[in-house]
Amino acid sequence: MRRESRVPRPDWPAKVEELGFSWHSMDGVYWDERACYRFTGAEADTLEAATGELQARSLEAVERVVAKGDYSRFAIPEPFHAAIERSWKAGDKSLYGRFDFSWDGTGEPKLLEYNADTPTALLEASVVQWYWLQDVMPQADQFNSIHEKLIERWKVVRASLPAVGAVYFTGDLESQEDSGTLDYLRDTATQAGIDARPIDIADIGWDGSRFVDLDANPIVSIFKLYPWEWMAREEFAQYLLAGKARVVEPAWKMLLSNKAILPVLWEMFPEHPNLLAASFEPGRFATDFVKKPIYSREGANVSISAGGRTVEAPGEYGAEGYIWQAYHELPRFDGNYTVVGSWVVGDEPAGVGIREDDSPITRNSSRFVPHYFT
Repeated sequence: MRRESRVPRPDWPAKVEELGFSWHSMDGVYWDERACYRFTGAEADTLEAATGELQARSLEAVERVVAKGDYSRFAIPEPFHAAIERSWKAGDKSLYGRFDFSWDGTGEPKLLEYNADTPTALLEASVVQWYWLQDVMPQADQFNSIHEKLIERWKVVRASLPAVGAVYFTGDLESQEDSGTLDYLRDTATQAGIDARPIDIADIGWDGSRFVDLDANPIVSIFKLYPWEWMAREEFAQYLLAGKARVVEPAWKMLLSNKAILPVLWEMFPEHPNLLAASFEPGRFATDFVKKPIYSREGANVSISAGGRTVEAPGEYGAEGYIWQAYHELPRFDGNYTVVGSWVVGDEPAGVGIREDDSPITRNSSRFVPHYFT
């Protein structure tokens, strides 16, 4: 694994916008093809194996939490405990997720967290970097079958949803990134033969007996790019509990998208080569640890204490509690802190996307850098 400097394609903004990637320059530089990462085939195999292994262990963790009714440490509202159990026991299908690894190409990738409910940086990893590869080095390969796997997975997911009605794709459509990601996911669903319709989450109505769109059409199947922990605390949550609509991602993903799953995994699989020690207790680590809110997004309110100093990201999370995780320094390539995001579609490893930052805390604005392997 190494970082290589490159000359960007002169017309890259127009090319990525043709792919629906309109937020390529948020906060200055986001999509960054001034560099790329090179892997060997063996390194790509290592990432694939670690991703498949952790997906399997994560599902075992869900089974244990549900079997023991161990929801209190996840700070999930009590009415949703039964919804999680029903969803899990019914075998409700999951679409995708993203494991974030610290890895420099040596040893084993170490799991930082699992973005299991509303992972973004998807279009970038799936389509945008693939077309970059075709333009720049078509003779090389890329660990990336995300697009094809999404289309095939939608066929499985659709078969588990109500047979009648469209699948409504919802989120905050005023967010350029969320709207663009939803458009991409709708496209993959459409290619799988699904009637996929967009709707802003604020436009979903309730007519007294069912969810409806703006034309009063019933909504029975929903894909949401909107966190379960937000939905569970909103007024319409009571209607979700009544089972009036099937939701993707399913309710059991509330466990995996919660940082509390990290100490649960460590309890179940201590010394696992892909896991970092994690605890619900602050005194577990005397020095060199990361404090994470169990609900946190884009690095908000994460603090790193290492080498006698503390770095903390601002934010509004933490009211529900924290977990503590052993510090594992991110690799630095040419002065850039690097995180490898490894995608899973269904239960299958599907590809990676690389994020860089000047800070050891990966944020929404952290740069996305393409990769290839030989």
